[in-house]
Amino acid sequence: MKHKIAISEDKLDDIFSNHLREINLIDDNFIGYVNLSDGDKKALQYLVRAAKTINNVSLEQDHPLNLELKQQLEQEAPKNQHAQKALRLFNSFNGASGHNGIDLEPIEIFEGIHLLKGKNFYPEDLTEEHFHQIIKSMLKSGQANEVKKILSARTMVRYDDKGGLKAIDYTEYFAPQFSQIANDLELARHYSTDSLFNEFLAWQAQALIQNNEDMDMLADKHWAQMQDTPLEFTISRENYDDELTGTVLEDDELKTLLAEAGIEPISKDTLGARVGIINSQGTKLLLTFKEQMKTLANKMPLSDKYQQNIAEGEAIKQTMVDADLVALCGDFAQCRGGITTAENLPNDDKLSIKMGGGRRNVYHRQVRMSHDDKRDKKMLEALVVPELHQYFSHEADHIFVIGHENGHSLGPNSYYKDALGAYRHIIEENKADVVSIAMMPEYVKSGVIDELMLKKIYTTWIVMRSLSKSKPIESHRVGDLIHFNYLLEHNVISFNADRKLNINFDKLPEAINGLLTETIEVQLSRSPKIAKEWIEKYTKWEDLHIYIANTLQNLGVKNYIEIRKYF
Repeated sequence: MKHKIAISEDKLDDIFSNHLREINLIDDNFIGYVNLSDGDKKALQYLVRAAKTINNVSLEQDHPLNLELKQQLEQEAPKNQHAQKALRLFNSFNGASGHNGIDLEPIEIFEGIHLLKGKNFYPEDLTEEHFHQIIKSMLKSGQANEVKKILSARTMVRYDDKGGLKAIDYTEYFAPQFSQIANDLELARHYSTDSLFNEFLAWQAQALIQNNEDMDMLADKHWAQMQDTPLEFTISRENYDDELTGTVLEDDELKTLLAEAGIEPISKDTLGARVGIINSQGTKLLLTFKEQMKTLANKMPLSDKYQQNIAEGEAIKQTMVDADLVALCGDFAQCRGGITTAENLPNDDKLSIKMGGGRRNVYHRQVRMSHDDKRDKKMLEALVVPELHQYFSHEADHIFVIGHENGHSLGPNSYYKDALGAYRHIIEENKADVVSIAMMPEYVKSGVIDELMLKKIYTTWIVMRSLSKSKPIESHRVGDLIHFNYLLEHNVISFNADRKLNINFDKLPEAINGLLTETIEVQLSRSPKIAKEWIEKYTKWEDLHIYIANTLQNLGVKNYIEIRKYF
Protein backbone atom coordinates (compact mmCIF):
# COMPACT_ATOMS: atom_id res chain seq x y z
CA MET A 1 0.00 0.00 0.00
CA LYS A 2 1.26 3.47 -0.89
CA HIS A 3 0.12 4.96 2.43
CA LYS A 4 0.70 2.92 5.57
CA ILE A 5 -2.17 2.37 8.00
CA ALA A 6 -1.29 3.91 11.37
CA ILE A 7 -3.84 2.08 13.56
CA SER A 8 -3.21 -1.54 14.46
CA GLU A 9 -5.75 -4.20 13.58
CA ASP A 10 -6.20 -4.97 17.30
CA LYS A 11 -7.06 -1.32 17.99
CA LEU A 12 -9.58 -1.32 15.15
CA ASP A 13 -11.14 -4.51 16.52
CA ASP A 14 -11.47 -2.86 19.94
CA ILE A 15 -13.17 0.20 18.40
CA PHE A 16 -15.74 -1.88 16.53
CA SER A 17 -16.36 -4.34 19.36
CA ASN A 18 -16.55 -1.97 22.31
CA HIS A 19 -16.85 1.67 21.23
CA LEU A 20 -19.11 1.72 18.16
CA ARG A 21 -22.61 3.18 18.06
CA GLU A 22 -24.66 2.07 15.08
CA ILE A 23 -27.29 4.26 13.43
CA ASN A 24 -29.52 2.30 11.10
CA LEU A 25 -31.20 4.30 8.35
CA ILE A 26 -34.42 3.04 6.80
CA ASP A 27 -34.62 0.29 4.19
CA ASP A 28 -37.22 -0.58 1.55
CA ASN A 29 -39.35 -2.46 4.13
CA PHE A 30 -39.91 0.72 6.14
CA ILE A 31 -43.61 1.59 6.18
CA GLY A 32 -42.98 5.19 5.17
CA TYR A 33 -41.16 3.98 2.07
CA VAL A 34 -43.71 1.27 1.27
CA ASN A 35 -46.49 3.89 1.31
CA LEU A 36 -44.74 6.21 -1.17
CA SER A 37 -45.98 6.44 -4.74
CA ASP A 38 -43.96 4.63 -7.39
CA GLY A 39 -42.82 8.00 -8.73
CA ASP A 40 -41.46 9.16 -5.37
CA LYS A 41 -39.68 5.84 -4.89
CA LYS A 42 -38.00 6.33 -8.26
CA ALA A 43 -37.12 9.94 -7.36
CA LEU A 44 -35.43 8.72 -4.17
CA GLN A 45 -33.00 6.63 -6.21
CA TYR A 46 -31.71 9.71 -8.04
CA LEU A 47 -31.63 11.79 -4.87
CA VAL A 48 -29.48 9.15 -3.17
CA ARG A 49 -27.16 9.08 -6.18
CA ALA A 50 -26.84 12.87 -6.01
CA ALA A 51 -26.06 12.63 -2.30
CA LYS A 52 -23.26 10.14 -2.95
CA THR A 53 -21.66 12.52 -5.45
CA ILE A 54 -21.88 15.31 -2.87
CA ASN A 55 -20.06 12.98 -0.48
CA ASN A 56 -17.10 12.90 -2.88
CA VAL A 57 -17.09 16.70 -3.03
CA SER A 58 -17.08 16.86 0.76
CA LEU A 59 -14.21 14.37 0.97
CA GLU A 60 -12.15 16.56 -1.35
CA GLN A 61 -12.99 19.68 0.64
CA ASP A 62 -11.88 17.96 3.85
CA HIS A 63 -8.40 16.78 2.79
CA PRO A 64 -6.48 16.77 -0.51
CA LEU A 65 -5.72 13.03 -0.18
CA ASN A 66 -9.12 11.74 0.98
CA LEU A 67 -10.34 10.43 -2.36
CA GLU A 68 -7.02 8.77 -3.14
CA LEU A 69 -6.85 7.16 0.30
CA LYS A 70 -10.42 5.88 0.14
CA GLN A 71 -9.81 4.37 -3.29
CA GLN A 72 -6.66 2.68 -1.98
CA LEU A 73 -8.57 1.13 0.94
CA GLU A 74 -11.43 -0.01 -1.30
CA GLN A 75 -8.97 -1.75 -3.63
CA GLU A 76 -7.12 -3.45 -0.76
CA ALA A 77 -10.15 -4.36 1.40
CA PRO A 78 -11.25 -7.53 -0.49
CA LYS A 79 -7.84 -9.14 0.09
CA ASN A 80 -6.64 -7.45 3.28
CA GLN A 81 -8.61 -7.51 6.57
CA HIS A 82 -6.55 -4.69 8.05
CA ALA A 83 -7.45 -2.46 5.08
CA GLN A 84 -11.08 -3.60 5.34
CA LYS A 85 -11.25 -2.47 8.97
CA ALA A 86 -9.41 0.78 8.25
CA LEU A 87 -11.94 1.49 5.48
CA ARG A 88 -14.73 1.01 7.99
CA LEU A 89 -13.20 3.67 10.25
CA PHE A 90 -12.53 5.93 7.26
CA ASN A 91 -16.23 5.75 6.38
CA SER A 92 -17.15 6.54 9.99
CA PHE A 93 -15.03 9.70 9.98
CA ASN A 94 -15.83 10.26 6.31
CA GLY A 95 -12.18 11.13 6.00
CA ALA A 96 -8.64 10.04 6.81
CA SER A 97 -8.63 11.59 10.27
CA GLY A 98 -11.03 12.83 12.89
CA HIS A 99 -11.70 13.44 16.54
CA ASN A 100 -13.40 10.67 18.47
CA GLY A 101 -15.01 12.77 21.20
CA ILE A 102 -12.59 11.57 23.91
CA ASP A 103 -8.98 12.12 22.93
CA LEU A 104 -7.78 15.70 22.54
CA GLU A 105 -5.64 14.76 19.56
CA PRO A 106 -7.34 13.50 16.38
CA ILE A 107 -7.26 9.84 15.42
CA GLU A 108 -5.17 9.40 12.26
CA ILE A 109 -5.81 6.36 10.09
CA PHE A 110 -2.65 6.77 8.00
CA GLU A 111 0.89 7.62 8.99
CA GLY A 112 1.69 11.26 8.26
CA ILE A 113 -1.85 12.21 7.17
CA HIS A 114 -3.08 14.96 9.53
CA LEU A 115 -6.15 17.15 9.85
CA LEU A 116 -5.48 20.56 8.32
CA LYS A 117 -6.62 23.84 9.85
CA GLY A 118 -7.66 25.14 6.44
CA LYS A 119 -8.79 21.67 5.28
CA ASN A 120 -8.41 21.52 1.49
CA PHE A 121 -10.07 24.90 1.10
CA TYR A 122 -6.56 26.40 1.21
CA PRO A 123 -3.14 25.15 0.05
CA GLU A 124 -1.88 22.41 2.36
CA ASP A 125 1.34 24.25 3.26
CA LEU A 126 -0.30 27.65 3.93
CA THR A 127 0.37 28.69 7.53
CA GLU A 128 -1.82 31.10 9.42
CA GLU A 129 0.97 33.70 9.54
CA HIS A 130 1.68 33.46 5.81
CA PHE A 131 -2.05 33.59 5.06
CA HIS A 132 -2.39 36.85 6.99
CA GLN A 133 0.67 38.32 5.29
CA ILE A 134 -0.66 37.55 1.82
CA ILE A 135 -4.10 39.01 2.56
CA LYS A 136 -2.54 42.20 3.97
CA SER A 137 -0.33 42.56 0.91
CA MET A 138 -3.26 42.04 -1.45
CA LEU A 139 -5.39 44.63 0.36
CA LYS A 140 -2.58 47.19 0.34
CA SER A 141 -2.03 46.63 -3.39
CA GLY A 142 -5.65 47.26 -4.32
CA GLN A 143 -6.86 43.64 -4.69
CA ALA A 144 -9.85 43.95 -2.36
CA ASN A 145 -12.24 42.26 -4.82
CA GLU A 146 -10.10 39.12 -4.96
CA VAL A 147 -9.66 39.14 -1.17
CA LYS A 148 -13.44 39.26 -0.79
CA LYS A 149 -13.71 36.14 -2.93
CA ILE A 150 -10.90 34.41 -1.00
CA LEU A 151 -12.67 35.12 2.30
CA SER A 152 -16.09 34.01 1.07
CA ALA A 153 -17.97 30.81 1.87
CA ARG A 154 -18.06 29.20 -1.59
CA THR A 155 -14.51 29.26 -2.96
CA MET A 156 -11.51 26.96 -3.00
CA VAL A 157 -8.29 28.96 -2.60
CA ARG A 158 -5.05 28.18 -4.42
CA TYR A 159 -1.73 29.95 -5.08
CA ASP A 160 -1.57 32.13 -8.15
CA ASP A 161 1.47 32.25 -10.45
CA LYS A 162 3.00 35.08 -8.39
CA GLY A 163 2.90 33.33 -5.02
CA GLY A 164 -0.27 35.11 -3.96
CA LEU A 165 -3.72 33.56 -3.57
CA LYS A 166 -6.67 33.23 -5.90
CA ALA A 167 -10.24 32.10 -5.34
CA ILE A 168 -12.04 29.50 -7.47
CA ASP A 169 -15.82 29.29 -7.09
CA TYR A 170 -17.23 25.88 -6.17
CA THR A 171 -19.24 25.78 -9.39
CA GLU A 172 -15.98 26.01 -11.33
CA TYR A 173 -13.72 23.89 -9.10
CA PHE A 174 -16.28 21.07 -8.79
CA ALA A 175 -17.89 21.56 -12.21
CA PRO A 176 -17.99 17.85 -13.27
CA GLN A 177 -19.43 16.73 -9.93
CA PHE A 178 -21.94 19.58 -9.74
CA SER A 179 -23.10 18.84 -13.29
CA GLN A 180 -23.74 15.20 -12.34
CA ILE A 181 -25.62 16.23 -9.19
CA ALA A 182 -27.74 18.70 -11.15
CA ASN A 183 -28.56 16.01 -13.72
CA ASP A 184 -29.70 13.61 -10.98
CA LEU A 185 -31.88 16.31 -9.41
CA GLU A 186 -33.53 16.91 -12.78
CA LEU A 187 -34.20 13.18 -13.11
CA ALA A 188 -35.64 13.08 -9.59
CA ARG A 189 -37.84 16.04 -10.48
CA HIS A 190 -39.21 14.11 -13.45
CA TYR A 191 -40.52 11.32 -11.18
CA SER A 192 -41.37 13.17 -7.94
CA THR A 193 -45.10 13.79 -7.38
CA ASP A 194 -44.96 17.03 -5.37
CA SER A 195 -44.96 20.31 -7.32
CA LEU A 196 -43.34 22.42 -4.59
CA PHE A 197 -40.56 19.87 -4.09
CA ASN A 198 -40.01 19.74 -7.86
CA GLU A 199 -39.78 23.53 -8.04
CA PHE A 200 -37.09 23.46 -5.36
CA LEU A 201 -35.14 20.74 -7.20
CA ALA A 202 -35.19 22.82 -10.38
CA TRP A 203 -33.75 25.86 -8.63
CA GLN A 204 -31.19 23.74 -6.77
CA ALA A 205 -30.02 22.13 -10.00
CA GLN A 206 -29.51 25.53 -11.59
CA ALA A 207 -27.64 26.82 -8.53
CA LEU A 208 -25.09 24.04 -8.96
CA ILE A 209 -24.14 25.00 -12.50
CA GLN A 210 -24.15 28.80 -12.30
CA ASN A 211 -21.53 30.93 -10.56
CA ASN A 212 -24.20 33.18 -9.13
CA GLU A 213 -25.01 33.59 -5.45
CA ASP A 214 -28.52 34.70 -6.42
CA MET A 215 -29.23 31.16 -7.62
CA ASP A 216 -28.24 29.76 -4.23
CA MET A 217 -30.54 32.35 -2.67
CA LEU A 218 -33.50 31.29 -4.81
CA ALA A 219 -32.86 27.60 -4.16
CA ASP A 220 -32.65 28.27 -0.42
CA LYS A 221 -35.85 30.31 -0.45
CA HIS A 222 -37.79 27.54 -2.18
CA TRP A 223 -36.29 24.87 0.09
CA ALA A 224 -37.27 26.81 3.23
CA GLN A 225 -40.91 26.99 2.12
CA MET A 226 -41.44 23.21 1.99
CA GLN A 227 -43.70 22.08 4.83
CA ASP A 228 -45.95 19.33 3.45
CA THR A 229 -43.79 17.60 0.83
CA PRO A 230 -43.45 13.78 1.09
CA LEU A 231 -39.70 13.70 0.41
CA GLU A 232 -36.74 15.45 2.02
CA PHE A 233 -33.60 16.48 0.18
CA THR A 234 -31.03 18.96 1.44
CA ILE A 235 -27.67 20.16 0.24
CA SER A 236 -26.34 21.63 3.47
CA ARG A 237 -23.73 24.38 3.54
CA GLU A 238 -22.22 24.86 6.99
CA ASN A 239 -18.85 26.35 7.91
CA TYR A 240 -17.73 24.64 11.13
CA ASP A 241 -14.79 22.82 9.53
CA ASP A 242 -12.78 25.77 8.21
CA GLU A 243 -10.56 26.93 11.07
CA LEU A 244 -8.38 29.27 9.02
CA THR A 245 -10.58 31.97 7.49
CA GLY A 246 -11.87 33.32 10.80
CA THR A 247 -8.35 33.88 12.13
CA VAL A 248 -8.00 37.04 10.01
CA LEU A 249 -10.11 38.85 12.60
CA GLU A 250 -7.58 38.08 15.33
CA ASP A 251 -4.89 40.15 13.59
CA ASP A 252 -5.66 43.77 14.55
CA GLU A 253 -4.00 45.33 11.51
CA LEU A 254 -5.68 42.92 9.13
CA LYS A 255 -9.04 43.38 10.85
CA THR A 256 -8.76 47.14 10.31
CA LEU A 257 -7.79 46.74 6.65
CA LEU A 258 -10.73 44.40 6.04
CA ALA A 259 -13.14 46.82 7.72
CA GLU A 260 -11.84 49.69 5.60
CA ALA A 261 -12.39 47.57 2.48
CA GLY A 262 -15.89 46.60 3.64
CA ILE A 263 -15.03 42.89 3.64
CA GLU A 264 -16.77 40.52 6.05
CA PRO A 265 -14.81 37.24 6.24
CA ILE A 266 -17.02 34.16 6.03
CA SER A 267 -15.65 30.67 6.62
CA LYS A 268 -15.85 28.05 3.89
CA ASP A 269 -18.91 25.86 3.48
CA THR A 270 -18.51 22.10 3.69
CA LEU A 271 -21.24 20.41 1.67
CA GLY A 272 -23.53 17.74 3.06
CA ALA A 273 -26.50 15.87 1.67
CA ARG A 274 -29.57 14.44 3.37
CA VAL A 275 -32.29 12.31 1.80
CA GLY A 276 -35.38 11.30 3.70
CA ILE A 277 -39.12 10.74 3.94
CA ILE A 278 -41.18 13.20 5.97
CA ASN A 279 -42.82 11.72 9.07
CA SER A 280 -46.16 13.50 9.47
CA GLN A 281 -46.74 12.53 13.12
CA GLY A 282 -43.33 13.74 14.27
CA THR A 283 -43.75 16.92 12.23
CA LYS A 284 -47.08 17.68 13.93
CA LEU A 285 -45.29 17.89 17.31
CA LEU A 286 -42.69 20.29 15.94
CA LEU A 287 -45.32 22.70 14.66
CA THR A 288 -46.80 23.14 18.14
CA PHE A 289 -43.47 24.70 19.17
CA LYS A 290 -43.33 26.92 16.09
CA GLU A 291 -46.52 28.69 17.22
CA GLN A 292 -44.69 30.13 20.25
CA MET A 293 -41.73 31.69 18.45
CA LYS A 294 -43.04 35.26 18.31
CA THR A 295 -43.66 35.15 22.05
CA LEU A 296 -40.12 33.89 22.60
CA ALA A 297 -38.66 36.63 20.40
CA ASN A 298 -40.25 39.23 22.65
CA LYS A 299 -38.71 37.56 25.70
CA MET A 300 -35.12 37.63 24.43
CA PRO A 301 -32.67 39.67 26.57
CA LEU A 302 -31.45 43.03 25.21
CA SER A 303 -33.84 42.70 22.26
CA ASP A 304 -34.00 46.50 21.94
CA LYS A 305 -30.31 46.52 20.92
CA TYR A 306 -30.66 44.40 17.77
CA GLN A 307 -33.24 43.52 15.14
CA GLN A 308 -34.98 40.19 15.68
CA ASN A 309 -34.98 37.71 12.82
CA ILE A 310 -38.67 37.18 13.53
CA ALA A 311 -40.27 40.53 12.78
CA GLU A 312 -43.31 41.79 14.65
CA GLY A 313 -46.54 41.34 12.73
CA GLU A 314 -45.13 39.06 10.03
CA ALA A 315 -45.80 35.39 9.45
CA ILE A 316 -43.05 33.20 10.90
CA LYS A 317 -40.78 32.22 8.02
CA GLN A 318 -39.83 28.87 9.50
CA THR A 319 -40.83 25.41 8.31
CA MET A 320 -40.19 22.36 10.49
CA VAL A 321 -40.21 18.68 9.54
CA ASP A 322 -39.31 15.36 11.12
CA ALA A 323 -37.54 13.07 8.66
CA ASP A 324 -36.99 9.33 8.45
CA LEU A 325 -33.55 9.10 6.92
CA VAL A 326 -32.64 7.35 3.68
CA ALA A 327 -29.12 8.79 3.34
CA LEU A 328 -26.68 11.05 5.19
CA CYS A 329 -23.63 12.05 3.16
CA GLY A 330 -20.83 14.60 3.13
CA ASP A 331 -20.74 16.87 6.16
CA PHE A 332 -23.62 14.94 7.77
CA ALA A 333 -21.56 11.73 7.60
CA GLN A 334 -18.45 13.14 9.31
CA CYS A 335 -19.01 11.21 12.55
CA ARG A 336 -16.13 12.68 14.52
CA GLY A 337 -17.21 12.39 18.13
CA GLY A 338 -20.85 13.13 17.34
CA ILE A 339 -23.57 13.29 14.71
CA THR A 340 -26.20 15.88 13.85
CA THR A 341 -29.65 15.21 15.35
CA ALA A 342 -31.32 18.24 13.76
CA GLU A 343 -30.41 21.23 11.64
CA ASN A 344 -31.71 24.77 11.18
CA LEU A 345 -30.73 26.28 7.81
CA PRO A 346 -29.87 28.49 5.96
CA ASN A 347 -27.35 30.10 8.29
CA ASP A 348 -27.32 33.85 8.83
CA ASP A 349 -24.44 34.43 6.39
CA LYS A 350 -26.49 33.16 3.44
CA LEU A 351 -27.98 35.67 1.00
CA SER A 352 -31.49 34.20 1.27
CA ILE A 353 -31.63 35.14 4.97
CA LYS A 354 -30.20 38.60 4.31
CA MET A 355 -32.87 39.06 1.62
CA GLY A 356 -35.72 38.14 3.94
CA GLY A 357 -36.06 34.43 3.19
CA GLY A 358 -37.10 31.85 5.75
CA ARG A 359 -35.48 28.92 7.50
CA ARG A 360 -36.21 25.22 7.69
CA ASN A 361 -35.62 22.85 10.58
CA VAL A 362 -35.14 19.16 9.77
CA TYR A 363 -35.00 16.59 12.58
CA HIS A 364 -33.28 13.21 12.21
CA ARG A 365 -35.46 10.45 13.64
CA GLN A 366 -33.04 7.54 13.22
CA VAL A 367 -30.22 9.46 14.91
CA ARG A 368 -32.17 10.42 18.02
CA MET A 369 -33.63 6.90 18.38
CA SER A 370 -30.21 5.25 18.60
CA HIS A 371 -29.69 5.71 22.36
CA ASP A 372 -28.39 3.06 24.80
CA ASP A 373 -30.85 2.60 27.68
CA LYS A 374 -28.63 0.19 29.64
CA ARG A 375 -25.71 2.60 29.68
CA ASP A 376 -28.03 5.49 30.59
CA LYS A 377 -29.13 3.57 33.67
CA LYS A 378 -25.50 2.94 34.70
CA MET A 379 -24.68 6.62 34.20
CA LEU A 380 -27.56 7.72 36.43
CA GLU A 381 -26.60 5.26 39.15
CA ALA A 382 -22.97 6.39 39.08
CA LEU A 383 -23.34 10.17 38.90
CA VAL A 384 -26.88 11.33 39.77
CA VAL A 385 -28.77 11.32 43.07
CA PRO A 386 -31.57 8.68 43.02
CA GLU A 387 -34.46 11.14 43.33
CA LEU A 388 -33.59 12.65 39.94
CA HIS A 389 -33.57 9.38 38.00
CA GLN A 390 -37.32 9.57 37.39
CA TYR A 391 -36.86 12.80 35.43
CA PHE A 392 -34.40 11.43 32.86
CA SER A 393 -36.15 11.09 29.49
CA HIS A 394 -35.11 10.88 25.84
CA GLU A 395 -38.42 12.45 24.87
CA ALA A 396 -37.39 15.44 27.01
CA ASP A 397 -34.06 15.61 25.19
CA HIS A 398 -35.89 15.74 21.85
CA ILE A 399 -37.93 18.70 23.10
CA PHE A 400 -34.71 20.39 24.24
CA VAL A 401 -33.29 19.93 20.73
CA ILE A 402 -36.45 21.50 19.25
CA GLY A 403 -35.86 24.49 21.51
CA HIS A 404 -32.19 24.59 20.50
CA GLU A 405 -32.94 24.67 16.77
CA ASN A 406 -35.60 27.33 17.26
CA GLY A 407 -33.06 29.23 19.36
CA HIS A 408 -30.85 29.72 16.32
CA SER A 409 -33.63 31.84 14.82
CA LEU A 410 -33.70 34.14 17.86
CA GLY A 411 -31.22 36.81 18.90
CA PRO A 412 -28.55 38.85 17.09
CA ASN A 413 -27.99 38.24 13.38
CA SER A 414 -24.82 37.47 11.41
CA TYR A 415 -23.55 41.08 11.62
CA TYR A 416 -22.81 40.39 15.26
CA LYS A 417 -22.13 36.66 15.24
CA ASP A 418 -19.68 36.48 12.33
CA ALA A 419 -17.60 39.32 13.81
CA LEU A 420 -16.49 36.91 16.56
CA GLY A 421 -14.31 35.05 14.04
CA ALA A 422 -13.03 31.70 15.23
CA TYR A 423 -15.24 31.87 18.36
CA ARG A 424 -18.57 32.52 16.65
CA HIS A 425 -19.72 28.89 16.56
CA ILE A 426 -19.03 28.21 20.24
CA ILE A 427 -20.94 31.34 21.26
CA GLU A 428 -23.83 30.66 18.88
CA GLU A 429 -24.26 26.99 19.84
CA ASN A 430 -24.09 27.99 23.50
CA LYS A 431 -26.73 30.64 22.83
CA ALA A 432 -29.10 28.17 21.11
CA ASP A 433 -28.79 25.74 24.05
CA VAL A 434 -29.43 28.44 26.61
CA VAL A 435 -32.37 29.91 24.65
CA SER A 436 -33.95 26.46 24.67
CA ILE A 437 -33.70 26.06 28.44
CA ALA A 438 -34.49 29.69 29.29
CA MET A 439 -37.66 29.66 27.19
CA MET A 440 -39.07 26.30 28.32
CA PRO A 441 -41.32 27.92 31.00
CA GLU A 442 -43.04 29.81 28.16
CA TYR A 443 -44.04 26.47 26.63
CA VAL A 444 -45.57 25.52 29.99
CA LYS A 445 -47.58 28.77 30.06
CA SER A 446 -48.90 28.08 26.56
CA GLY A 447 -49.81 24.46 27.39
CA VAL A 448 -47.37 22.86 24.95
CA ILE A 449 -45.66 21.00 27.82
CA ASP A 450 -46.53 20.54 31.50
CA GLU A 451 -44.54 21.15 34.68
CA LEU A 452 -43.45 17.52 34.90
CA MET A 453 -42.01 17.63 31.39
CA LEU A 454 -40.26 20.91 32.25
CA LYS A 455 -38.52 19.17 35.14
CA LYS A 456 -37.57 16.29 32.85
CA ILE A 457 -36.12 18.70 30.29
CA TYR A 458 -34.03 20.50 32.91
CA THR A 459 -32.73 17.22 34.35
CA THR A 460 -32.05 15.47 31.06
CA TRP A 461 -30.28 18.48 29.60
CA ILE A 462 -27.92 18.76 32.57
CA VAL A 463 -27.26 15.02 32.83
CA MET A 464 -26.93 14.21 29.13
CA ARG A 465 -25.14 17.31 27.92
CA SER A 466 -23.38 19.02 30.81
CA LEU A 467 -21.60 15.95 32.19
CA SER A 468 -18.65 15.75 29.81
CA LYS A 469 -16.94 12.46 29.01
CA SER A 470 -13.72 14.31 28.09
CA LYS A 471 -12.34 17.83 27.88
CA PRO A 472 -14.25 19.18 24.89
CA ILE A 473 -12.92 20.84 21.74
CA GLU A 474 -15.94 20.78 19.40
CA SER A 475 -18.20 23.87 19.49
CA HIS A 476 -21.35 22.21 20.87
CA ARG A 477 -19.43 20.36 23.56
CA VAL A 478 -17.46 23.46 24.61
CA GLY A 479 -20.86 25.05 25.13
CA ASP A 480 -21.80 22.13 27.40
CA LEU A 481 -18.76 22.83 29.57
CA ILE A 482 -19.70 26.51 29.77
CA HIS A 483 -23.18 25.54 31.02
CA PHE A 484 -21.80 23.13 33.60
CA ASN A 485 -19.37 25.64 35.07
CA TYR A 486 -21.90 28.48 35.06
CA LEU A 487 -24.56 26.38 36.81
CA LEU A 488 -22.00 25.12 39.33
CA GLU A 489 -20.82 28.66 40.07
CA HIS A 490 -24.42 29.81 40.60
CA ASN A 491 -25.31 26.85 42.86
CA VAL A 492 -27.88 25.43 40.47
CA ILE A 493 -26.03 22.12 40.44
CA SER A 494 -24.04 20.60 43.28
CA PHE A 495 -22.41 17.30 44.16
CA ASN A 496 -22.84 15.43 47.44
CA ALA A 497 -20.17 13.57 49.41
CA ASP A 498 -20.46 10.66 46.94
CA ARG A 499 -19.95 13.08 44.04
CA LYS A 500 -23.48 12.59 42.74
CA LEU A 501 -25.26 15.40 40.98
CA ASN A 502 -28.20 17.26 42.48
CA ILE A 503 -30.20 20.12 40.96
CA ASN A 504 -31.73 23.17 42.65
CA PHE A 505 -34.68 23.69 40.31
CA ASP A 506 -35.71 26.92 42.04
CA LYS A 507 -32.41 28.63 41.15
CA LEU A 508 -32.24 27.40 37.58
CA PRO A 509 -34.48 29.95 35.76
CA GLU A 510 -32.69 33.02 37.13
CA ALA A 511 -29.25 31.57 36.47
CA ILE A 512 -30.02 30.46 32.94
CA ASN A 513 -31.46 33.85 32.05
CA GLY A 514 -28.28 35.43 33.39
CA LEU A 515 -26.20 33.13 31.18
CA LEU A 516 -28.34 33.99 28.16
CA THR A 517 -27.89 37.71 28.81
CA GLU A 518 -24.11 37.33 29.08
CA THR A 519 -24.05 35.32 25.84
CA ILE A 520 -26.03 37.97 23.94
CA GLU A 521 -23.70 40.66 25.31
CA VAL A 522 -20.71 38.77 23.90
CA GLN A 523 -22.37 38.58 20.48
CA LEU A 524 -23.26 42.27 20.56
CA SER A 525 -19.63 43.14 21.39
CA ARG A 526 -18.50 41.96 17.93
CA SER A 527 -15.11 41.35 19.57
CA PRO A 528 -13.15 38.07 19.11
CA LYS A 529 -11.05 39.10 22.11
CA ILE A 530 -14.07 39.46 24.40
CA ALA A 531 -15.48 36.17 23.09
CA LYS A 532 -12.20 34.36 23.73
CA GLU A 533 -11.89 35.74 27.27
CA TRP A 534 -15.50 34.86 28.07
CA ILE A 535 -15.09 31.30 26.81
CA GLU A 536 -11.87 30.87 28.80
CA LYS A 537 -13.62 32.14 31.95
CA TYR A 538 -16.22 29.36 31.82
CA THR A 539 -14.21 26.43 30.43
CA LYS A 540 -11.98 25.53 33.35
CA TRP A 541 -11.26 21.80 33.62
CA GLU A 542 -10.47 20.65 37.14
CA ASP A 543 -10.66 17.66 39.45
CA LEU A 544 -14.46 17.35 39.42
CA HIS A 545 -14.57 17.44 35.64
CA ILE A 546 -11.85 14.79 35.41
CA TYR A 547 -13.71 12.57 37.90
CA ILE A 548 -16.93 12.81 35.87
CA ALA A 549 -15.11 12.14 32.59
CA ASN A 550 -13.26 9.14 34.01
CA THR A 551 -16.47 7.74 35.47
CA LEU A 552 -18.28 8.03 32.16
CA GLN A 553 -15.40 6.48 30.27
CA ASN A 554 -15.20 3.58 32.72
CA LEU A 555 -18.86 2.86 32.00
CA GLY A 556 -17.90 2.40 28.37
CA VAL A 557 -18.19 5.13 25.79
CA LYS A 558 -19.42 4.48 22.27
CA ASN A 559 -17.64 7.42 20.77
CA TYR A 560 -17.33 6.09 17.24
CA ILE A 561 -20.39 6.13 14.99
CA GLU A 562 -21.27 3.98 12.01
CA ILE A 563 -24.14 4.94 9.71
CA ARG A 564 -25.77 1.86 8.19
CA LYS A 565 -27.26 2.70 4.80
CA TYR A 566 -29.56 0.47 2.75
CA PHE A 567 -30.14 2.53 -0.39
